[in-house]
Amino acid sequence: MKIVKVKAEREYQVQIGINAVEKIKEISDSHNKVLLVAPNTLISKFKIKPRANLKLFGTADGENQKSLATLDRVWKKCASEGIKRSDAIIGLGGGATTDLAGFASATWMRGIDWYAMPTSLAGMVDASVGGKTGINASSGKNLIGAFHSPKQVFVDLKFLDRLAARDLSAGMAEVIKCGFISDYKILNLVQDDQIDYESVVHRSIKVKADVVSRDFKESKLREVLNYGHTLGHAIEKESGYKLRHGEAVSIGMVFAAELSSELAGLDKDVVDLHRELLGNFDLPIDYPGKKWPKLLTLLTQDKKVKGSRLRFIGISKIGKPVWFEDVTSGQLAKVYERIAK
Repeated sequence: MKIVKVKAEREYQVQIGINAVEKIKEISDSHNKVLLVAPNTLISKFKIKPRANLKLFGTADGENQKSLATLDRVWKKCASEGIKRSDAIIGLGGGATTDLAGFASATWMRGIDWYAMPTSLAGMVDASVGGKTGINASSGKNLIGAFHSPKQVFVDLKFLDRLAARDLSAGMAEVIKCGFISDYKILNLVQDDQIDYESVVHRSIKVKADVVSRDFKESKLREVLNYGHTLGHAIEKESGYKLRHGEAVSIGMVFAAELSSELAGLDKDVVDLHRELLGNFDLPIDYPGKKWPKLLTLLTQDKKVKGSRLRFIGISKIGKPVWFEDVTSGQLAKVYERIAK
């Protein structure tokens, strides 16, 4: 088992290499009551049954569960089961589930403990670590939320064996992002014929943990974790969430690399490496040119916009993030042409 420590509003551990089913029992036995929030498909697959101290709340799969309607149902379940401040919530599932469970925990009785158990690669290396919780608004992704760190994060690598190839690839986008912004060794690991997922997950989580421990509330440094996400979130919404989060971020990273070439002199070989590594996992690296006007409108709704200034994270070289604080729509349109199909 590998352990990564995260320092935020409280210190907690990410334990990599545990047995999730055993850990659920251990957590529920240590509390009066625990509410497990998980997709119905997972509850059924692992034959998880409610007990006196373990209550179940089943969700839909994917991004659709991150809605106000679902959140309201979680609150009602907490009320009907008598979940108190001394109790806890477990989020078992992908990034959408841990986002939902974490935000329900942040808001129920002004904040109760929660535990994250990510089952997707993207959830393991990104969504479950860092304390960002939330749901989607009709106007954009993750616009409703709170910073509320889990009590602990438990990563069961065996879940990766059950992931669909598309979901595994989508998670690799977040892994590759960590390589470009901080740890070049990750970029070497993802090129191996047989990927060592324990090492890949461990190194990626460490990248995020190091950043979050230095800037929990995203005053500035934490924004580097949004490399590829600014355009990625716009594409995700424009697609009606038909694209996986990682697929949209993949396109966003190629765009960010091209923008970095234009504004920060990023070497063309590094831009090409983005396309190569992402393409190796069958991730999309372009998007229809005709979509640009809609995407530009969505970009103005991004959380990092200050006033009317469009802001992006880039890199000047591998491991060296840079901030583009006031990018014009003309500059963005010019760069978008390089990824348009």
